[in-house]
Amino acid sequence: MTDTPRAGYPRTALWSRFGAWWLKLWRRLLLALQGPEPIPAPFTPPPPPPGRLTERRDVSAPIVVPARGYVFTFHVRAAFVWSSEGLMRETLTGSAQYFMPYAIRALTRLAAGRARNFAAHRARDFEVELQRALAETTPWRYERGGVQVTCQPYVWVELDESVKRAIRPYWEQLIKLDCEYDVDVKRAQYADRLSRQWLSILEQLAENPVAGGAAKMTNESLAAVVQELIAQQQAAKQRLDDLLAEGLRSDDAYEKATSFDYLFERLKAQGRPASAEQRKQARKGSAPDPGRT
Repeated sequence: MTDTPRAGYPRTALWSRFGAWWLKLWRRLLLALQGPEPIPAPFTPPPPPPGRLTERRDVSAPIVVPARGYVFTFHVRAAFVWSSEGLMRETLTGSAQYFMPYAIRALTRLAAGRARNFAAHRARDFEVELQRALAETTPWRYERGGVQVTCQPYVWVELDESVKRAIRPYWEQLIKLDCEYDVDVKRAQYADRLSRQWLSILEQLAENPVAGGAAKMTNESLAAVVQELIAQQQAAKQRLDDLLAEGLRSDDAYEKATSFDYLFERLKAQGRPASAEQRKQARKGSAPDPGRT
C-alpha cells in the first residue's frame, strides 16, 4: 500500500507551506537568542575647525651668503613660524612642509642682496639691516588648493669661522682695556668716598672743642692717612687721564668718539663745559688736558 497525496492538493504546495513555517520559526528563534537591539547613538555634528594655529620650523643648516668683496661669508640662522586661521593641525603641518623650500629661497635672495653691502666682520650691522628688511616685507602668504597660510621668518647672523679667528685678538685686547677701565673707575670712586668720609671726620674735629687735644695727639697719623688718600685719588685720576688720552690718540673713530664723550661728562660733572680748543684737539686725535678750561 503506497502513500498518495490528497486529491486536489499537490505535493509542492505542502513543501512550500512547511518551508515558510520553518523559516518563520527560525527567525523567531534568532530574535529570542539575539536579545534586544542596541539603541543607536544620537547624531553629533563634527567639531568646528580650530582658530589660529602656529607651528615653528627651524632651518637645520645655516644660509650662507657672501659678504662685501665675495671673499668671506655670513652665516644666517633662521626659524619660520607658520600660522593659519580655521585649519586643522594636520593641514597646517602639511602646508608648512610643502612651502618650506619656497620660504628658504625667498630668505636667501633677500639676505644675499644685502650681505654684499657689509664687511665680513660687521655681522651685527648686517643682522639689523636684514631684520629691518624682513619687517617691511613679511609676513609672507602662500596658498594652494584654497588653503592659505602665512610665514614669519626670524633670523640672526653669525660670523664666518675664519673671520672669528682674525678678529679674536682685537676683541681680547678691547675686553682687557674695558676691564682695566672699570677697575680704575671703581678705585677712583672708592678713594673719593674715603676722602669724603675723612673730610667729614675732620670737620667734626674742627667744630668740637673737646676733641682738640685728641686731634693734636693724632695729628701726624691723621696727616699721613690724608696724604695717602690724596695720593691714591691722584693716581687713579692720572690713570683715567692716560686711558682717555690713549683713546683719543687711537685711529678707531668709535673709540675716539667714546673718549671725547667721557671727557665731556667729566668736565660737565666738574661744572666746566668743554672748550672749543678741547673739542678741536679731540677731533685731531690729541689728548686734551682735562684741567684746562
